[in-house]
Order: sequence, then structure tokens, then C-alpha cells
Amino acid sequence: MTEKIAFIFPGQGSQFIGMGHDIMDEFPEAKEIFMQADDICQRPISRLCFEGPMDELTLTVNLQPAITAVNLACLTALNSSGIKPTVSAGHSLGEYAAMVSAGIITGHDALRLVKKRGELMHSESLSNPGVMAAVLGMEMDSVGEIVTQAQEKGVLAIANHNTAEQIVISGEKESISHAVNLVKERGGKAIPLKVSGAWHCSLMKNAVDKFRQYMEDISFSSPETTVIFNATAQSHGDPEEIKDIMAQQLVNPVKWYGIILKMLEEGVDIFVEVGPKNVLTGLLKKIIPGDRDSKVYNVQDVESLKGFLKAI
Repeated sequence: MTEKIAFIFPGQGSQFIGMGHDIMDEFPEAKEIFMQADDICQRPISRLCFEGPMDELTLTVNLQPAITAVNLACLTALNSSGIKPTVSAGHSLGEYAAMVSAGIITGHDALRLVKKRGELMHSESLSNPGVMAAVLGMEMDSVGEIVTQAQEKGVLAIANHNTAEQIVISGEKESISHAVNLVKERGGKAIPLKVSGAWHCSLMKNAVDKFRQYMEDISFSSPETTVIFNATAQSHGDPEEIKDIMAQQLVNPVKWYGIILKMLEEGVDIFVEVGPKNVLTGLLKKIIPGDRDSKVYNVQDVESLKGFLKAI
């Protein structure tokens, strides 16, 4: 098969009760991943994935290892079926599974990293509370102008550039409220997001150095295949530089739109969302030009895995 395959991994917001269960039943390597998650976190992450309750699953300290475990289980199922990507990327949290996909870190170390990341982000969200909102129907330049104007009310930043006209902003409550009003005045739409903190903005800055220091004891290797990183929308090969990028990811925007455009530019033919739900699949359908013959799949359980394998 000569087609270029991209694996893309979802982040927080893609969770559902029961995720990963049948993949674990079918693939022994996937079962090992969930056992590692429980052991590393010293909490029943696998039970939360399979049985809930949802309010406990969605706590960021639980959700980050939970989503990562499911992403890695689905990745294992694909690899075991003989499918390897040309390029990988992950949306925010999903970047850790992307690094495993490319051989930069092990699955065990990915779970260690996201456990620490979740703890640091939770701590910062308590010390520096904030909110997020999705802006729809406006392009980046217009949202950037609004953010600059609303920053007079407090911390505010662009957190995610998801599609040409879907941009997430993050910051303090008053500045977000002001920005939302400005969006509506200019004919856009703004939707408050149900999140427990203001991710990807300077309210997380105290976590950056702590996380970078934690990474000193974790082995990063040069990528075996390409990863396009959130913070730069570029590929990088130096392990120490990648550690810096992953620490800065906590306060930098997720350049998802740029990542997908780069994949299209580099000739990716097949996109596979590897993990729960189909949030990234929905974004892809808004980004890929109508005249482009790209194929988009989601692999989140045994049925969708079989469907993908049959299709290709």
C-alpha cells in the first residue's frame, strides 16, 4: 500500500462510558495498557473508562490518563493489525499517543507524563481559575483582534485554532465574557465550554518549568516516523527540543488547522482518528477541500477497526 496514512489522536472532550472495553477484550496488549494506567495512577482508571461515573471520569487528573490509555489501546490494535502511519499528530492531550505512535516515548512513559500533566494542570486551575469558549463563524485575524481588545479585562489567549472558522479562546472569566460580547457584536457565535480550567494560556505558566523538570527523568528518542506538533505545526527531531515543546504546549495554542493543512500539503491520503468518538473526524470534514479525494476513518472499537481494515 503506497498511500500516506495519518494517525490523529483526540484529547479531552472525547470521553464516553465504555470506551476501550472491547478493544481490551480482543487485544492482550491493550489489556496491559489499562493495567499500567491503574498501576501508574494508583486509581481505577480502567474502571472509570468502562463503567464511570462520568463526573469522576471527567476530572482532569483521571481523564488525561483515561483518554491516553484508550488512544494507546486503539493504536496497539492498529499496529497489531499491521497498520503503521506515515505521520502522526494529537490534539492537545492526544499528542502523547502521537509520540508513542512515532516511537519517541513508550506507552508506559506516556501514561506517566499525562498523570503528571493532569495533576499540574488541575493544581494551576485551582490557583488561577479560568474558563474557555469556542468562537464559530469568524476567522483567525478577526478573533485575534477581539482577543487583543478584551485583554484589557485580564488574561486571554487563543487556545485552539481548530478549523478556519472554529477557534477556542481561554482566559480569566471577565476577559472571556468581554470577548464573547465582542464576538456577538461582530456577527460571530461564542459557546462557553464545560472545562475545569483555562488550558493553553498563561494561567498555566507556573506548570511549565515543573513539567519540563519532570521530563528530565523520562527517555525521549528521535522520531521513527513524523509527528507534527501542536505548538509549531511543524515536525521536530531532537529529543531535548521535543521536551521543551511539550512543556510549552501547556501555555501555547493548539495549531490544529495548520497541522491538517500541512498533512494535506505533504500528500496524506488517509486520515485515521485513533481513539474515542469522532471529534477530530468532524473537524477534518470542515478542513479538507471538497475536491480533495481524502479518506477519513475512525478507529475506536473492534467494529470500527474491522470496518477500516476492510475498507483499505
